[in-house]
Amino acid sequence: MDELRRKTPELFRASDKFPLVLVLDNIRSMMNTGSVFRTSDAFLLEGIILCGFTATPPHREIHKTALGATESVAWKYFEKTTEAIRQLKDEGYTIIALEQATNSQNLKDFHPEKGRRYALVLGNEVKGVDDAVLALCDTCLEIPQFGTKHSMNVSVSAGIVVWDFFNKLKP
Repeated sequence: MDELRRKTPELFRASDKFPLVLVLDNIRSMMNTGSVFRTSDAFLLEGIILCGFTATPPHREIHKTALGATESVAWKYFEKTTEAIRQLKDEGYTIIALEQATNSQNLKDFHPEKGRRYALVLGNEVKGVDDAVLALCDTCLEIPQFGTKHSMNVSVSAGIVVWDFFNKLKP
């Protein structure tokens, strides 16, 4: 770790963060949740909001893929995703759902603005982002897909969008 110059959890928490929060809306798989923690750590994200029946740390199934990222990444829990979204809006975040929906914007055409804070809502592996949550979002993004399937794994999708934001905003 010294050779890789990795931050300690304490240094991570004290570091300036990338202006993005991930909101997990009723994620079933604890391994997906753990993977999102790990991605959030890798890109120094502001944090994660776990909602509904999304499991919370500490849990060994989350730890399997988080590999300690639950110790560095800030997280909160809300019983209702709509409450989390309302609080984020009150704090000045632009709320974006990652969902295939009417009028969703192609990820490649979306250009986040420097100086703004974003919250990205990731939905349930089967049902997607809840309709009541979608109604509160400022916009909806969609990852282009060209195969026979109509969706991707939620943790993979999170990684793609975080990487895209990171490249477009380059801190």
